[in-house]
Amino acid sequence: MQSVNQDYEQLLGLTKPWVVSDRVLDIEASRLIITIIVQKGEQMPCPRCATLCMQEDHREERSWRHLDTMQFTTTIICRVPRIRCATHGVLTTDVPWAGRYSRFTELFEAFAIDVLQCAKSITAARALLRLSWDQVHAIQKRAVTRGIARRNAETIRYIGIDEKSFLKGHSYVSIMTDITQCRVLEVMRNRDEQTANALLQTLTQPQKASVEAIAMDMWPAFMHATATVLPHADIVHDKFHISGYLGKAVDAVRRKENGQLLKDGIDTLKNSKYLWLTNPKQWSDKQKSSFRAMAIDELKVGRAWSIKEMFRHFWTYRYRGAAISFFKRWYFWATHSKLQPVMKMAKTLQRHLEGMLSYLKHHITNAVTEGLNSKIQSIKANARGFRNFEHYRIAILFHCGRLSMCP
Repeated sequence: MQSVNQDYEQLLGLTKPWVVSDRVLDIEASRLIITIIVQKGEQMPCPRCATLCMQEDHREERSWRHLDTMQFTTTIICRVPRIRCATHGVLTTDVPWAGRYSRFTELFEAFAIDVLQCAKSITAARALLRLSWDQVHAIQKRAVTRGIARRNAETIRYIGIDEKSFLKGHSYVSIMTDITQCRVLEVMRNRDEQTANALLQTLTQPQKASVEAIAMDMWPAFMHATATVLPHADIVHDKFHISGYLGKAVDAVRRKENGQLLKDGIDTLKNSKYLWLTNPKQWSDKQKSSFRAMAIDELKVGRAWSIKEMFRHFWTYRYRGAAISFFKRWYFWATHSKLQPVMKMAKTLQRHLEGMLSYLKHHITNAVTEGLNSKIQSIKANARGFRNFEHYRIAILFHCGRLSMCP
């Protein structure tokens, strides 16, 4: 019996004064219970100052889920001793197999983290681990907390800020990403300036100093928060968002013109929405044929499309002066097009020209953030949605934060 206990001590990595005192194998319940005690009279280290102290008494019996033994669920139980420290008083000692306040051993948590990251859904992971929803969330939350604490010393050169819908209606979360390492840094509810400020304030002082530029759309709340928290960092307006805004202007022209043509019995623009919004390089043969059949010079949407397509050249310039000269020519063309949506968008871009010029210096976009948004959507779908924002945040950081999370 003593030899078997010693074998378990070695398997659990226990050293004196911790010893295995008993084992109970319940075949019907498929459960193995291992009892651990501390040898009497042994001194224990203070959990705060590590000074060796005499044992005072014991806490009530606690249990920890451990890695399965064969097909049997394995549980460790122990009455953890308390010590009396001359400096800190009576304290409960730390156990070597688990973190403070955790009901799982460190080895089990590490295994559970691997399973949760690899499983297609939390439901599948729960079935493998035989855990409840609350237990899974507790493991994920501790893992994320550890990972964020370990990440605080890292420098970050480029970050991105974007929004994503959370619940139905106008409910959003703001997401901050590390563009260089393709990871989510933090998630907060809402998308106002106060939220953006709080988001940026989660960076440590060395991290704030290391940030050179932030990619974002033209949302004022994000811009004002950046100017307040990171005044030295360049604001880079995401070229994909700008392309989307130009596409909306073209579509507004198309809708109005299509309505006018249909009144005259002309269906030239019917069902042509995506033809004007898709990059010509990605057109199908059918779309190419449809485009050639249109007399685009005679269509208002054709002129709007030409203005949109011409703006693509702005992003190819290497020098600021040349880009400014191009923009002035493009701006004159757009504002004299007599197409109200295009004129309005051109004036918006003119107000944000500095942010677009910053792209030529840093060449960053929110493409990484958009890619992570797709992964977040998959996480959301696998969980059948999230009603609790904190659970949503933990799930995003767990799967998209690239954190070092193991105990």
